[in-house]
Amino acid sequence: MTMIDELLAAGPAVTFHVVSALEAVVLAPIVLLRRRRDRLHKTLGYIWVTAMATTALSSFWISGMRVVGPYGPIHALSVFTLGALYVAIRHARLGNRRAHEGVMRNLAFWSLGVAGTLAFLPGRLMANMLFDEHQVLGFALVLTAAILAVLFGRVLDRGAKTPREKTAQ
Repeated sequence: MTMIDELLAAGPAVTFHVVSALEAVVLAPIVLLRRRRDRLHKTLGYIWVTAMATTALSSFWISGMRVVGPYGPIHALSVFTLGALYVAIRHARLGNRRAHEGVMRNLAFWSLGVAGTLAFLPGRLMANMLFDEHQVLGFALVLTAAILAVLFGRVLDRGAKTPREKTAQ
């Protein structure tokens, strides 16, 4: 069975969830690391927000790790994601760029980085699809990539100058 077949066999909610999450993962670095806040940033940002909202909403039809009824820890993260999207958009509309950026970075870290990494734990669908018999090694690779992405992001943040630093020069 191919990866696509496995994904489709998991059901429409899972397929929708994975596709929208992958869209958000691809767009996140483009939107978050872009220094110019222009029309492209805004357009891709709205697409990213839509992908994140779709990912969060579709999770309510997935009940793999049940804790309370059909809901589990992923659903708490989904509620957090939806709330954070609202707050981030509100900050942007009010012109509070720093707060908007902070919420979006935290959202990307927790909802894509942490949740995305945990999706590759041995025994989960993504680990089964991508790493088959080498799931522990696969998880170690994904975890290493996530840690390197965080470190890379911090290095980029240190090199970025705040508006105050730019005017002081």
